[in-house]
Amino acid sequence: MNGQLNPSHLEALGKQFSGQLITPDTPGYNEARSIYNYMIDRRPCVIAQCADVDDVVSAIRFGRDQGLEIAVRGGGHSVAGKSLVDDGLVIDMQAINSVTVNADAGTVKVGGGATMSQLDRGTQPFNLMTTGGRVSTTGVGGFILGGGSGWLERKYGFACDNLVAVDLVTADGNLVHASDDENPELFWGLHGGGGNFGVATSFTLRTHSLPVVTAALLLWPPAAAPDILSAYRDFMEQAPEEIGGGSLFLTGPAEDFVPRALVGRLAYAVLLVYAGNQSEAREVIAPMLALGHQGEMIADMPYADFQCMLDDPPGYRNYWSAEHLNAFPDEAVARFCARARDMVVPSPSQHIILPLGGAVVTGGDEYPLPWRHAPWVVHPFGLWENPADDEQAIQWAHDIRTDLKPWATESVYLNFIGDEGEERIIASFGQENYDRLARLKARYDPENVFHHNQNIQPAS
Repeated sequence: MNGQLNPSHLEALGKQFSGQLITPDTPGYNEARSIYNYMIDRRPCVIAQCADVDDVVSAIRFGRDQGLEIAVRGGGHSVAGKSLVDDGLVIDMQAINSVTVNADAGTVKVGGGATMSQLDRGTQPFNLMTTGGRVSTTGVGGFILGGGSGWLERKYGFACDNLVAVDLVTADGNLVHASDDENPELFWGLHGGGGNFGVATSFTLRTHSLPVVTAALLLWPPAAAPDILSAYRDFMEQAPEEIGGGSLFLTGPAEDFVPRALVGRLAYAVLLVYAGNQSEAREVIAPMLALGHQGEMIADMPYADFQCMLDDPPGYRNYWSAEHLNAFPDEAVARFCARARDMVVPSPSQHIILPLGGAVVTGGDEYPLPWRHAPWVVHPFGLWENPADDEQAIQWAHDIRTDLKPWATESVYLNFIGDEGEERIIASFGQENYDRLARLKARYDPENVFHHNQNIQPAS
């Protein structure tokens, strides 16, 4: 669509709109169009900050009537900037963020514009949780609809595995409810199919009792990484599903537990996350604690506190990618460690590999997420400030994928990557699942109105 905004039509929309309509002339426009990745600089002609479901309906119909490109913003964490569009309409969901816990039923209903932090803080007073992202400022909408990979997925499954129901507004402005019993085919597609079928205004999720979580961050100099990472790999392949986390290179933070020689320099870390208290955790992770680490932070805390403990600072340029691996042998370990030398340091970048397994594999096999069967995923997660470092950071992400290609499954969690082309999207689902999703897309969005996403083309 290549429409042009009609001021009189925008004025008419404003008379029935409960939220706020922001244009380039509105104070706060630049703040409203700011998103997580500072490499993205796009200028919508209108940002519709929706206050309720009726606003979402009105915004979609207005955008279509005006022939405008439409993007949907939740948390604004799409690394490719899919939540912004030049000269088009942004449907901003951030104010639709209510969290309602039904402790007796063990469920929570959350607005489609909420962040993970709002969801986590809403369930914490009940000692309940559901699988959350690794950054608390992530929007629940894109996170859940993309699958929802988090620190404790080995115990509780992906976020979408905990879905009970979704309410959304389709491209024609209709309200649809999806669950196992109502519109089950759409419900299936919402387990990883992203924002292709409409704007999700609420999610109902199963919750789990978790009064406390234990986090252990162990640090070594980078030269120790090959041996420690091999030991970590062997440990995780036998670890109980209560253990999550990852192994990564990072810039040593200026914290008391970090050895002075590693502050501001490349360091190697193992993050162990345990669904339980510290005394239990120490018994389980004892093999890792015996490997001679030089820095240590171990603490138990409420789940919501842990979920925001490792947040990345805003205001950075971003580039991410990923490969899911069917094995992680010694040669792959060596290649992973060697490529850390190309990270931009100092910066908040993370050269990380994450273990899957547990409930990720045993639950939800009917959904269109073949990458859930991989035991490992490597995730170059680049953040840096200086535009002069763009080429180095982007090349580093591509190089680590190339290095580990011999063990790659080809399917990938689309929330972990930017815009890497249609073939990568098809591979993430597998051709059979993609074809089924394309037929679903043709039913709910035949004109591909919602294409500013990891797009599924409607079947012809």
